Amino acid sequence: MWQSYLNGVLVAAGLIIAIGAQNAFVLAQSLRREHHLPVAALCVLCDAVLVSLGVFGLATLLAQNPVLLAVARWGGVIFLGWYGVQALRRAIRPGTLDQSADAGPRSRRTVLAAALAVTLLNPHVYLDTVLLIGSLGAQQAVPGAYALGAASASLVWFFALALGAAWLAPWLARPTTWRLLDLMVALMMFAMAAQLLKGI
Repeated sequence: MWQSYLNGVLVAAGLIIAIGAQNAFVLAQSLRREHHLPVAALCVLCDAVLVSLGVFGLATLLAQNPVLLAVARWGGVIFLGWYGVQALRRAIRPGTLDQSADAGPRSRRTVLAAALAVTLLNPHVYLDTVLLIGSLGAQQAVPGAYALGAASASLVWFFALALGAAWLAPWLARPTTWRLLDLMVALMMFAMAAQLLKGI
């Protein structure tokens, strides 16, 4: 049981710690101190649900359905391209980095809806959680322990990211930092979209 749990922790940690759309979104919300803890909790919940679906059978179903995977890839290309353009516009226009020019804080519902979009409209999430983590978990001696280990890694990572970034906010929330962060997010989104296009 403990070996399966540890395997889940290690595999999930190796995937979620890499820079991705979820991490960039959680980091940005944490720097703004804008509903960052609910966003982290939502990301953990989504990861846990998707990993569980993958471990307990959905990985096999998706692997056998190339049409569904193709739809997910094209949807991902469109979403990642749009998100990248928005981040690039924020990086280019300094006015969006000035907090005094903001229209005001967004509601929790709006922020959580954006977090859901970043999570569920990104096909890399399904490839990582459902297909890769899920298919490996289906082969474990105790699949449930493996899924719990993967969820534990997600829990620790997203809350560490949310709380750590919020603590560093006084030093990180500067115009130059926002510009670099948005530029990094834009480049990352475009690179991920290009990778998906290569697979189509």
